[in-house]
Amino acid sequence: MQERAYPERRVLTLEKNIKLPIGIEDFEEIRTEGFYYVDKTGLIRELLNNRAKVNLFTRPRRFGKSLNMSMLKHFFEYGCDAGLFDGLAIQKEQSLCDEYMGKYPVISISLKDVGDRTYEHAYSMLRSIIGNEAMRFQFLKESSRLTAEEKARYNQLIAIDSTGRQGFTMSHEILMDSLWTLSNLLQKHFHQKTIILIDEYDVPLDKAQHFGYYEEMVSSIRSLFSRALKSNSSLHLAVLTGCLRIAKESIFTGINNLRVLSIADVEYDEHFGFSDTEVRDMLHYYSLDDKYELVKTWYDGYRFGNTDVYCPWDVINYCAKLRADPYAAPRAFWINTSGNDIIRTFLSKAGPAARRELECLINGGTINKRIHQELTYRDIYKDMDNLWSILFTTGYLTQCGSSDGRTFQLKIPNLEIREIFAEQIYEWFREEARRDTPKLDAFCAAFEQADAGTVEILFTNYLKKTISIRDTGVRKDRKENFYHGILLGLLSHREDWIISSNAESGEGFSDILIEIEESDTGIVIEIKYPDDGNLETGCRDALAQIEEKGYTARLLQNGMKNIVKYGIACYKKTCKITVQR
Repeated sequence: MQERAYPERRVLTLEKNIKLPIGIEDFEEIRTEGFYYVDKTGLIRELLNNRAKVNLFTRPRRFGKSLNMSMLKHFFEYGCDAGLFDGLAIQKEQSLCDEYMGKYPVISISLKDVGDRTYEHAYSMLRSIIGNEAMRFQFLKESSRLTAEEKARYNQLIAIDSTGRQGFTMSHEILMDSLWTLSNLLQKHFHQKTIILIDEYDVPLDKAQHFGYYEEMVSSIRSLFSRALKSNSSLHLAVLTGCLRIAKESIFTGINNLRVLSIADVEYDEHFGFSDTEVRDMLHYYSLDDKYELVKTWYDGYRFGNTDVYCPWDVINYCAKLRADPYAAPRAFWINTSGNDIIRTFLSKAGPAARRELECLINGGTINKRIHQELTYRDIYKDMDNLWSILFTTGYLTQCGSSDGRTFQLKIPNLEIREIFAEQIYEWFREEARRDTPKLDAFCAAFEQADAGTVEILFTNYLKKTISIRDTGVRKDRKENFYHGILLGLLSHREDWIISSNAESGEGFSDILIEIEESDTGIVIEIKYPDDGNLETGCRDALAQIEEKGYTARLLQNGMKNIVKYGIACYKKTCKITVQR
């Protein structure tokens, strides 16, 4: 039997110089190149003891799906380096290791890059990915166990076009049969059934829906999967991962041996994401124990099955920042991993009731929603129930309390996701406000003219239409930030005004300073949030602070002759505005 030859590998032991694996999804690289690894090999044990023929794991992005798939590949594949698993949990399962480790041919592909503006380009990417995977098995060209016809079929998978691109000469029929063909040839060569791993299986469908070729891509993925996963006598085990649990009739037609493990299921719940213990261990290892509460507030809060988990991407990134700067503030690392389009779509489609529910969530509350765990990408935006379901399955919301499997109590998991919601709400509000230019013009003109009555009416109207972010239960100044942000967004409509936020002036930092050079008018704004709802007192306190701190000093220094001082008090969706000249 011809097997792949692997060089000797050395697994590094934990030393204080061990690196954090930011963006590293290759199990072998992590284990041999000096990266910190959180042991998730218990997934192997559970998969082998409780597997179905085809297993689909759905988890939000950045929860370790790709790294786990790489781990499975290195465990099962012929010629694997057993040293990669030294000291890990699976090594204690001696009988499983003896029976399964390094005993299978493995086909492993990721579909995360299959997507473009056109179906033709996305289809070409699919051919290239499968062609490149087939190239790993070039020993099949010389295998004594394959017939000349079978070798010719293999050569069709790896043929290159005139530009040297792998797999681009495959016909549609060959591509649709490619995974089945490759598994069949590998079984004949090794006299062993094949394991198929497909990471990010649903990305091509997401991108296809976005760019308008959904039907073509669904048809192709359905054909590819059906041949490889349905009644494939050469298949021992298949594992797929993705974000969404695509409706069975969409691409898994006739695959009756499919087992779906979603974020609502108890099985495998601890194998994706970091547990509290794992986070504590990491922080302790890097002498960051004092940052535990901060990390927990920002990045914990997800619930998979019966397990509370942190987002690994965030924890690792923040730990890396803290190693470089012990005073580094936490931030929303997750926001940079996608466009967060689902939130913008939700806001654009949400009516008053849905916005009120989102307001409840963003201010620390919970809501009950019926969740549809099986959807097609084509159906996502059809109604608000589906949008709530997608917010849940993609990690923007998480479950809390008990569930009957259909209705879930939902909440925003942590401060990071809340910050993402807040930023998207601010952007959405600014876009919505700018649609009515005459109203914005009137609002800004009233500010310049010291027309407090008009400013109060229009600002109250804007507050009623937005989603309040009041930071329930935190400091009053944090509650004031919401109103500060909304007002700043509205006033920035005047591009000819010089607007400063939290600018140093006099003996402190004023909320907002405006310089209107054309009329030599300077405006200073101080915002208060009276917890008792007394708006009159709030306005008086705001104006008093302007005087006491000398906030007009900067405006006067810059040559502003006409000074207008605004004391603004806000409580929930009401406001009162007082002006002094």
